[in-house]
Amino acid sequence: MTVSDSRESGQAAPIYITMVAGLLFLALAFFAVGQAGATHNGAQSAADAAALAAAQESRDQFREDLLGGLLNPGFLDDIFNGNPLGTFNGCQAAEYFADQNGADLKPPAGCGWASGGKWGFTVRVITQKPMGESILAGTGDQKAEASATAVIEPRCRFEPAEEESESPGDGESPEDGDEPQEEDEPVSPGELVCGGGPNWLIDPEHLDLLPDMADLFSVRLAQD
Repeated sequence: MTVSDSRESGQAAPIYITMVAGLLFLALAFFAVGQAGATHNGAQSAADAAALAAAQESRDQFREDLLGGLLNPGFLDDIFNGNPLGTFNGCQAAEYFADQNGADLKPPAGCGWASGGKWGFTVRVITQKPMGESILAGTGDQKAEASATAVIEPRCRFEPAEEESESPGDGESPEDGDEPQEEDEPVSPGELVCGGGPNWLIDPEHLDLLPDMADLFSVRLAQD
């Protein structure tokens, strides 16, 4: 080896060291970004699960209210043809499912009714664990936050029964000596027409045969 070759080798060594150090830094930076992304994805998954759980709980608990109004055509028209609004708050289920996915509801209002007059819930969560130490300064103690909204929508529409015209003599009081007329039996207010599924004729004698709430109402994620 000549003196010239030795000198060039000595000059190249710091360059190689700098390049390797730079590549290591970039690798650590990409790892930190990926770690932060994974933490945020976990928070979003927790928010989605919590919002869906709240909406499903509210939908399922609405069954009793629905049974109570099944013979009221106006009520059914509002619920299935209008803008349905449930009454049961499902935020307790949201809290449980957020915890199962490593997150907590973010105070002060981590879960509440969806805005815009929709039947649904908006959930905001924060991860229970921070992102962890990384090459990015100030990120070690940071926790990820995310939000999600789930809404409940009818799968069916209500079609009222056709009104029967009264026959002559209907509504007249019985003549003296005639036996009193029996009270009219309750009639069906109509039927629920569900796309892709069987229609359900509302039978006043068998209201307990109401289909599952999941067959009558869908739950989906929506934009906040």
